[in-house]
Amino acid sequence: MNRERASLERLRSFFTDMTRRSFGQLGVGDREVTDYIANLLAEFAQTNRWLPFRNIAARRCTSVVEMLAGRLSSQGERRLLDERALRKHVGDYTLFMSGLFRAFVERCGYLDYYLEEGSRSYQAVSALDAALYRPGGVLFEELARGFERYSGGLDYMRKCFFAPAAGEDPFAGFFRQIEGWIRYGFSDN
Repeated sequence: MNRERASLERLRSFFTDMTRRSFGQLGVGDREVTDYIANLLAEFAQTNRWLPFRNIAARRCTSVVEMLAGRLSSQGERRLLDERALRKHVGDYTLFMSGLFRAFVERCGYLDYYLEEGSRSYQAVSALDAALYRPGGVLFEELARGFERYSGGLDYMRKCFFAPAAGEDPFAGFFRQIEGWIRYGFSDN
């Protein structure tokens, strides 16, 4: 196993333990939900996974509106698969941002929109999975139904484990810790 893959597996294991512990303390989510969210956190620790879409000017799309506006014009089943991938990413992105970076999202006035669009996107993924005869629709139905609780669970986890120092950029603490885990492995804490 190469170093990058080993780092991703360590991150995934770390986030699985942390998510299960945090969500368990709150009585939120089952094992399938917490494992999905832990995998999401490990994947989004890499910027290219967190912001994969680009606009016409080749800049990374950082807003949900930009992501949704840039829909592809494919046809048939490919269109459904592309729509599913986009909606899944929007659900993941809004969950990640409204959970771990809630203060930033609130300051920008996006929280209600992110909570609504995240739930709507996961609901769309569930419906598309059913239309495409794919497994997983039940998980996305649950993520849609409990979106606000899961976002709140991530906010709780952030407050417990990733709180930035006073006056520090809220993104800095999280990404500094993630970069350290990827490069050097985990601490014993």
